[in-house]
Amino acid sequence: MADSSSDSVSIDMETPPPSGKDNLIKTSHGSLSVTIYGDQDKPALVTYPDLALNYMSCFQGLFFCPEACSLLLHNFCIYHINPPGHEFGAAAISDDEPVLSVDDLADQIAEVLNHFGLGAVMCMGVTAGAYILTLFAMKYRHRVLGLILVSPLCKAPSWTEWLYNKVMSNLLYYYGMCGVVKELLLKRYFSKQEVRGNAQVPESDIVQACRRLLDERQSSNVWHFLEAINGRPDISEGLRKLQCRSLIFVGESSPFHSEAVHMTSKIDRRYSALVEVQACGSMVTEEQPHAMLIPMEYFLMGYGLYRPTLSVSPRSPLSPCCISPELLSPESMGLKLKPIKTRISAGII
Repeated sequence: MADSSSDSVSIDMETPPPSGKDNLIKTSHGSLSVTIYGDQDKPALVTYPDLALNYMSCFQGLFFCPEACSLLLHNFCIYHINPPGHEFGAAAISDDEPVLSVDDLADQIAEVLNHFGLGAVMCMGVTAGAYILTLFAMKYRHRVLGLILVSPLCKAPSWTEWLYNKVMSNLLYYYGMCGVVKELLLKRYFSKQEVRGNAQVPESDIVQACRRLLDERQSSNVWHFLEAINGRPDISEGLRKLQCRSLIFVGESSPFHSEAVHMTSKIDRRYSALVEVQACGSMVTEEQPHAMLIPMEYFLMGYGLYRPTLSVSPRSPLSPCCISPELLSPESMGLKLKPIKTRISAGII
């Protein structure tokens, strides 16, 4: 299989988060890299990124948003789980290694929780990572307190997606992380006009940083994860049996927009809410992280979790507000709330 690597990674970051502790956890399906941020005596928040990404390239925008970082780190210890071989400096997975199924990947999460002695956890995942965490919640219902899902998957791949993934899989196998593969992945993650640019609009810093990070991925490792996701089964019918609350974000320009809407329709409406983010692709955590703040705050209020009392932000519904209420309308923040789902869930969140 073709190899791909680069000598350096350049990320534009203003304020680094607290340093994390990297752990390599052995499971019955191979080793997983887990990076821990925060006080391990606090409740756990588990994250899982999308295809070809790790926690830095998928969640750094959200965790570098000061309000979101304070909300999450004040209430949780963060356990960033990377897909097999997606951590920085990972060795290439051998071609002889069998491709793990999505069930295997979900079972790995349970083994990680066992390793750290964790009980029930909050989960946050993006697209492929959202599918893995949802499957985990279905298999281990007593171990999930809630789901925060970004542009999630729940159906088996359509013929269009399957063919798209198959082309990408063959390119990865024979040519590595080539330019065409990177373009296909960036199209998966980001909206076109707003972020990826065109002949008149330059490519944004976010996309440029992500492009450099993709150079660091081992193509064989991405290929293994892609094969697992492309062989995923439809889990739609099992969603109604979920015993936890769910908050779903999706960008209006995401190729998985219809899938997120379908998923919301299958989850018990009393325990779910869908937030559509305007001018955004799949990776809301990077393109529009501030759009996630208020919905997350209200969602976590249902668990008795709040922002630090000393933190005051006009964007926060938990802080004293001294600006006009209409400035906090969903439309002013680039959000479009699904009226039925949101209205019903608002009474229980």
